[in-house]
Amino acid sequence: MTPQYPLHDFPAEHFLNREFSLLAFNRRVLAQAADVRMPLLERLRFLCIVSSNLDEFFEIRVAGVKEQIKMRSNATGPDRRSAQEVYRRIIKEAHVLIDEQYALLNDEILPALAKEGIVIPRRTEWTEAQQNWVNDYFHREVMPVLTPIGLDPAHPFPRVLNKSLNFAVELEGKDAFGRNSGAAIVQAPRTLPRVIRLPRELADVDHAFVFLSSILHQHVGELFSGMTVQGCYQFRVTRNSNLFVDDEEVKNLRTALQGELPHRHFGDGVRLEVADNCSADMTDFLLQQFGLNRDDLYQVHGIVNLVRLISLPDQVDRPDLKFPAFQPGLPKQLTGRYDMFDCIRKNDILLHHPFQSFAPVIGFLKQATEDPQVVAIKMTVYRTGTDSVLMEHLLRAAQKGKEVTVVVELMARFDEEANLSIAARLEEAGAHVVYGVFGYKTHAKMIMVLRREETGYRRYLHLGTGNYHPRTSRLYTDFGLLTCNDEIAGDVNDVFKQLTGLGKASALKHLWQSPFTLHVNTLEAIHAETAAARAGRKAHIIAKMNSLLEPEIIESLYEASQAGVHIDLLVRGVCCLRPGVKGLSENIHVRSVIGRFLEHHRIFYFYADGAENLYLASADWMERNFFRRIEVCFPVLEPKLKRRVIKEGLRNYLADNCQAWDMDSDGQYQIKPSRRVRTCAQNLLLTQLAE
Repeated sequence: MTPQYPLHDFPAEHFLNREFSLLAFNRRVLAQAADVRMPLLERLRFLCIVSSNLDEFFEIRVAGVKEQIKMRSNATGPDRRSAQEVYRRIIKEAHVLIDEQYALLNDEILPALAKEGIVIPRRTEWTEAQQNWVNDYFHREVMPVLTPIGLDPAHPFPRVLNKSLNFAVELEGKDAFGRNSGAAIVQAPRTLPRVIRLPRELADVDHAFVFLSSILHQHVGELFSGMTVQGCYQFRVTRNSNLFVDDEEVKNLRTALQGELPHRHFGDGVRLEVADNCSADMTDFLLQQFGLNRDDLYQVHGIVNLVRLISLPDQVDRPDLKFPAFQPGLPKQLTGRYDMFDCIRKNDILLHHPFQSFAPVIGFLKQATEDPQVVAIKMTVYRTGTDSVLMEHLLRAAQKGKEVTVVVELMARFDEEANLSIAARLEEAGAHVVYGVFGYKTHAKMIMVLRREETGYRRYLHLGTGNYHPRTSRLYTDFGLLTCNDEIAGDVNDVFKQLTGLGKASALKHLWQSPFTLHVNTLEAIHAETAAARAGRKAHIIAKMNSLLEPEIIESLYEASQAGVHIDLLVRGVCCLRPGVKGLSENIHVRSVIGRFLEHHRIFYFYADGAENLYLASADWMERNFFRRIEVCFPVLEPKLKRRVIKEGLRNYLADNCQAWDMDSDGQYQIKPSRRVRTCAQNLLLTQLAE
């Protein structure tokens, strides 16, 4: 059975709704796109990120709510709202958010881009030379891979892939066989780019592009010879992408997942997006085909998939319209020629990404691969990318005959196929590949290298708050710790034994681990601050994370607040705690920092009567992280590094008066204007740590 987290009957008014909080987060991201102080192409990027976030929101969260309604489930969150109530408000707010998004694109960003010589002309604006080029492109690149499907008894409505671009075509006339169905579907192949650059000589600006959708619109009539096109409309359906793997029935997770993944592309419809010129008859027809109602319809003024526009900034060489480039820095001990193991033996090494380079992590694994004294490497993989250099080093290590053990999490959402491929390659190279513990996602970020030295075997570790993904290490803020502390290494070794073998969980000296001790140890640390405050001593909690949802943790924070503990929470995304409520949470302050980089590190600070206990973790304060995942929360023991984390990861963000949104008790966020010197945590860290 899937493990269950504890249920508590806490007052519903103590909690905000998770789905509403997630929509509020996307509104904060959209505010970055609306901020005229942002570089223009970065504003476009933020706009696209909102669309990408909303895609997943509908695929996972809205799909889950609709499933509850369909099953007539009474299950509710801590706020006790019914699925029907949640769904109604989601639909209302999502429509408003998406309308604002397109208005921002059409009324501000595209005109501003045009002033900078970056244009996407409409079909009606194409010159004769541009039309000729588009015509040639269509016949050379597009038409050969199109398969128009006329709808008649022999050709029912096709299976439409999740989030794919499609065209519904209204037709008049009869074809070669005398058929006159009046409608057809054209599916745009996913292999074709959605934004296509026009040759410079055909435009009077430096950067001109056309949408694939415009090219198809222009030439759709050629797909239906002898018939008249009455209308051609873009549409896109978002489907339920939750995977279902039965705990009771599955015998082999890898086989079960391989069988389930194809169904993700054809799950139940959740949302239908159509162009705003789509006829009422065609709209009703499409809604009927996907089993949706009018609430699920989003008629948009523009292309139906804004995510595809995210490629445009990379095609435009305008550094002045993007964030300034930077070179990630290195800790002093890792400059020049160095031996990774020798450096770690001397002192623990703290890496703060993306301000500091991810290269030492890659170098750590590379040296382990090449070093004849290294006999074994163990690593967890959650997300790492299909072309990860880390995986290449692991493959070479296995081929060299080293004992390589990799715990691959097959159920990492939307990375399942990539991880299946990685697992197969590692197995072929001779690595030991395991999939953790069924029912619990392995989310911990750990590398352990066993090296034979004069004094015996020594274990070297990398522990992190983020994924082993070189690309996202340039985009996400995370901490990584390189250490050979013997006691921490012993804890990590015990966790790997749990993941690869069988046996009881052993008591760990330093690590807090879910699903066993992370929750209870976090509660105990909060309760210790509460007791200190009640005794009249100084008490302070600072916690930074992506999401805060777990009810018992929230209630313990309320209790601490009432006792007089000063609590600062830096929660980037979803927060179900209500700060600043009189008599409940007056001493709790919640901030969300939204900036150039995605805030991703999890940092937990407890004053502890001056000991200032500090932990880094892979886990948010959510039910899934405490009870349905294997996570590790590890201490920073070296005083110098502890001071760095407190300053860089906490104090800087608490002082931010540029990109920090303060949350009120109703879940609303505001950036409060400040007359003080502007302090931007991310920019400050770039100045201090990057080269």
